[in-house]
Amino acid sequence: MTFPRENMIYRERHCPSEEGKLHCLIPAPKGYVTPFPWPKSRDYVPYANAPYKSLTVEKAIQNWVQYEGNVFRFPGGGTQFPQGADKYIDQLASVIPIANGTVRTALDTGCGVASWGAYLWSRNVIAMSFAPRDSHEAQVQFALERGVPAVIGVLGTIKMPYPSRAFDMAHCSRCLIPWGANDGMYLKEVDRVLRPGGYWVLSGPPINWKNNYKAWQRPREELRKEQRKIEEVAKLLCWDKKYEKGEMAIWQKRVNAEYCPGRRDDSKVTFCKNADPNDVWYKKMEGCITSYPDVSSRDEVAGGELKAFPDRLFAVPPRVASGSIPGVSVETYQEDNAKWKKHVNAYRKINKLIDSGRYRSIMDMNAGSGGFAAALESPKLWVMNVVPTIAEKSTLGVIYERGLIGIYHDWCEAFSTYPRTYDLIHANGVFSLYKDKCNVEDILLEMDRILRPEGAIIFRDEVDVLIQVRKIVGGMRWDTKMVDHEDGPLVPEKILVSVKQYWVGNSTSSQ
Repeated sequence: MTFPRENMIYRERHCPSEEGKLHCLIPAPKGYVTPFPWPKSRDYVPYANAPYKSLTVEKAIQNWVQYEGNVFRFPGGGTQFPQGADKYIDQLASVIPIANGTVRTALDTGCGVASWGAYLWSRNVIAMSFAPRDSHEAQVQFALERGVPAVIGVLGTIKMPYPSRAFDMAHCSRCLIPWGANDGMYLKEVDRVLRPGGYWVLSGPPINWKNNYKAWQRPREELRKEQRKIEEVAKLLCWDKKYEKGEMAIWQKRVNAEYCPGRRDDSKVTFCKNADPNDVWYKKMEGCITSYPDVSSRDEVAGGELKAFPDRLFAVPPRVASGSIPGVSVETYQEDNAKWKKHVNAYRKINKLIDSGRYRSIMDMNAGSGGFAAALESPKLWVMNVVPTIAEKSTLGVIYERGLIGIYHDWCEAFSTYPRTYDLIHANGVFSLYKDKCNVEDILLEMDRILRPEGAIIFRDEVDVLIQVRKIVGGMRWDTKMVDHEDGPLVPEKILVSVKQYWVGNSTSSQ
């Protein structure tokens, strides 16, 4: 509440000072249970895990969520999809190539309880959904309880924590983002993260305002101006409108700058000067347009064309093939994939639950090129691939080109999620990376906060680092076991496997 309200600054990330940090374990609520396995979790969440009823009252007529006995039921409705998310996605699929793997990664801005992302899953599309912590208490927590990828976030003044050209599709359904404001700054930021040839979907006001203004109880003129502004910015961005029907409009970004003749001479167009469009952590959003990568012919897709999913998972990503990531060559990329297939096979022997469906939401804290997630790939689970802001190689763009999702983050700070939202955490070299950068204990407490009771952690690091970690977690109610590297006891890198014990808080306890 101490932050300014304009441009949503008060809903952006703000970290406490060193003195303001809490050094404690967060208890689970009384009655907490392991979530239902997917796909049941998509539709049912145990009430005790997120005991907030406000959305059931506030959104009652919109079919978001209903309270039934000791569970919440999610009927798949939403403000813009009264007939359910599946029907809504069918409408999108009549324009956007969702069925054939061309569209694999999606961004849902202002996602509510993330029903759009939840229902895209069965079509092999993975959505990164975000919404702020606002009056719709715990909407992102509900999304994560359902087993749907989501983070707390808002379009405010800071760039989104995603690389350029990451998503095949971006979506806003009644997301209340003022797309025309600040000279279309938020649309320009969506354009930065949208792949050439990608789609932007907007449903709800102001689309087709002539027919809808009465139902929305908004003045015609205000809506007309709003839509006109969006159309103007979309034109500057080189997006073509492909569809407008009912309350939905779909634009497609052109594949390269050759298809935007005259844009260079347009006085309304300012291109971003920053050489690196992936340098976004705590960087202010700008009102400029991110340039397309250069192409050698008119039909070439800027930045490189991707294979359809699942072929793109192990194909060489264009950013690797073009040599645009220092230190990552085609050869090292392929070696890395082979290494992670081997590591993951070893993990499967250590933890028999990995493929059982018990671990739905998985986090890789230091994801590299996404080899761990690719080796695990399965319809039963998803991985949040985190590329630390201090990692020596900026590989998050590669992760997205493989058809996986992820985010930039600095592990000296809290992650943008609620407590108890991940089932399994993988920490490869995290503590060696952050040595002398911040307190080991703080990182471990944050891992404990985001891990579910009875969830597991796999640490992979140098043995001396793991001994220090094991000493600390001994006091954190985790059970641990040290395991040799799969190549034998002489390798200095070891594996520490931990399981968080089940415990809940009670009102009288001071622990």
